[in-house]
Amino acid sequence: MAAEDQPEPDKPAGTDEEGTAVAKLFGEWDITNIEYDDPSTERYITVTPVAHTMGRHASKQFQKSEVSVVERLINRLMQTEENTGKKQKTMQITREAFQKIHDRTEENPVQVLVTAVENAAPREETVRLKYGGISVPKAVDVAPQRRVDQALKYIAEGVHGSSFKTSTDAAEALADQLVGAADYDVQTYAINQKEETERVAAAAR
Repeated sequence: MAAEDQPEPDKPAGTDEEGTAVAKLFGEWDITNIEYDDPSTERYITVTPVAHTMGRHASKQFQKSEVSVVERLINRLMQTEENTGKKQKTMQITREAFQKIHDRTEENPVQVLVTAVENAAPREETVRLKYGGISVPKAVDVAPQRRVDQALKYIAEGVHGSSFKTSTDAAEALADQLVGAADYDVQTYAINQKEETERVAAAAR
């Protein structure tokens, strides 16, 4: 058999087409084939294999969009009285939740997170305008970066509400919120808050 007719050897797992090793999130989840359905928020939902950047973007304005959406979710989950500063603990919760999502849906949990953020991001909200001392609500479009911020906030609030002083652990609550938001289940806290925000804005047009 000629050399050119010989079959190519299989590439080892975790490598790209050129055979270069590809880093994975938590050493397990591929981040190279993530699909985005919302073009307006795509540039603000960054996916990287790094889940802890040591705050290197903290002092730069608007650099949060370059931080992985997974780390931004972890940071949001820490913003409670009980978990402030406990990043390693919150990372472990997120890792366990991702494994639960994979076991439940057989999908890449990073893709589920991206879809959940896109679905939970409100497109319209209200602001208060004052006219002669009278405060009037006015509907406005939401900037793409704020849409992602609000979606992460809703997801984190839903996790805290579901797991605080209940029998549901935080990892299970996070998995429930992400799967529900990815499926656009209106019973999920994040989707419910998004729908409520848009409903109020529609009434204030």
